[in-house]
Amino acid sequence: MLFQRIFTFRLEIDRPIRYNKLYTFSKRTERRTKMKIAIVGLGLIGGSICKALKKSTFHHIMGLDADGEVCKKALDSGAIDEIITANELSDADMTMLCLYPETIVEFVKQHKDKFKPGSIVTDSCGIKEYVVTRCTEVLEPLGVIFVGSHPMAGREFSGFDYSTDDLFKGASYIITPSENTPKMAIDLLSTLACCMGFGKVVTATPKQHDINIAFTSQLAHVVSNAYVKSPSLFNADGFSAGSFMDLTRVAKLNEYMWSSLFLCNKEALLFELNTIIDNLCEYRDAINNDDIDTLRDILRDGRERKEKSNELYAEHARRKV
Repeated sequence: MLFQRIFTFRLEIDRPIRYNKLYTFSKRTERRTKMKIAIVGLGLIGGSICKALKKSTFHHIMGLDADGEVCKKALDSGAIDEIITANELSDADMTMLCLYPETIVEFVKQHKDKFKPGSIVTDSCGIKEYVVTRCTEVLEPLGVIFVGSHPMAGREFSGFDYSTDDLFKGASYIITPSENTPKMAIDLLSTLACCMGFGKVVTATPKQHDINIAFTSQLAHVVSNAYVKSPSLFNADGFSAGSFMDLTRVAKLNEYMWSSLFLCNKEALLFELNTIIDNLCEYRDAINNDDIDTLRDILRDGRERKEKSNELYAEHARRKV
């Protein structure tokens, strides 16, 4: 079985991390059996995964992309060890699908017989219930383990040319196992996440992931994208500071990817959109009515909520030290 193998890695940390009795990591470099890891989709995330794994592990990295020029660029730059076709996925101990949600599901359905029984298949897309449910239904009967995952990192640019080996430094890596996911699979993904530089590994159900991501990520992209549609945007030069840059950074998004993510997480995102619209209407009405008491109340409420969340997250961080 794949899980009985011990893998090659190089990981630098301040103290040993123990995920289970098979995996104990320390500052020194360990040399053990290599895995063959296939990365499907060599864009910003897929390319960065390749580069991070090549930098910090001894695993054999195989690349697959619809664009042959991108594959060649990845090979020539040393991001991957070889270019493969879908038929060669049977050689992979682990396959990482770095594609849009619908494309992941279609790829798995089309190539389900190509994955090695006992191997792990994971993904990197920003919604989980849609992907995990459908891919598990296809692969589980074939003895292939699908585990959803989400590297919480990105840039306002897309494509392999913008991928880096340190994109994930200090970021969160979310794993969304299903009821039947073996613990060894979770541990293995956690190990690789640490090797790639992630600062935190979080586990959640696919549904809970999507509810949280609708608020922390998707809503932020909608608000930022809508905010820059003000006619004042092109007159802002010289009148903006950090708050403007913070709020507008993610407005420069990939409309193809984000529209797919939004629609695949429609219910959770609509809840967040309706909530913020209701809240904005309160601000608008208080300002329109010159109601300074109400305006102060709702501003105070927002400030206090932010302060409370800061304290809560700081306490969580202290408990984990």
